[in-house]
Amino acid sequence: MTYDTPLLRGRDLAMWQQAALVLAGTVLIALAAQVSVPMWPVPMTLQGAAIIAVGLSMGSRLAAVTLLTYLAEGAMGLPVFANGGAGLAYIAGPTGGFLIGFVMMAWVAGLGARAGKAGMLTAALVAAAVLYMPGLAWPYAVASGLGVEAGWAASSASALWAGWMQPFLIGDAVKAVLAVLVVAGGRSALSR
Repeated sequence: MTYDTPLLRGRDLAMWQQAALVLAGTVLIALAAQVSVPMWPVPMTLQGAAIIAVGLSMGSRLAAVTLLTYLAEGAMGLPVFANGGAGLAYIAGPTGGFLIGFVMMAWVAGLGARAGKAGMLTAALVAAAVLYMPGLAWPYAVASGLGVEAGWAASSASALWAGWMQPFLIGDAVKAVLAVLVVAGGRSALSR
């Protein structure tokens, strides 16, 4: 295996093997969502690192399917989200935009699946940044577009920056680097 191939090549696998990888990916992400690491200024879960690792390992298409499956599992009531969250009400709550953005995050990270370490790191950091587009649009749309008055809804840029983005940037960068190190290490171990 070389750096021009993903760790797990979805197109070369049978349908049942792809399904097994998708389910394994959802289990990994669900477990990582339950792990809270104390960090400043806010604690972080390892969910983002797992999503980026899935993208870097599986490639864009299979990673996106994995995250769609993960969201479907949560919507059906399986406790796969952070702190054992589940259900449609959880998806429609404050973190709904981020949950939906996980699909984009995995797809973008998957673009780096065929790259070397520098390309993987670039894809991982861009994927972490892309997550904020739907993540920030969600509370803004709920507050302004839908007119819902929820305590978590925000309609100003400063409120979105201070409460929804700035406290998480350091953790997201750490998770992106961690995912790249894990996947690169896996590639190195498999090539031997």
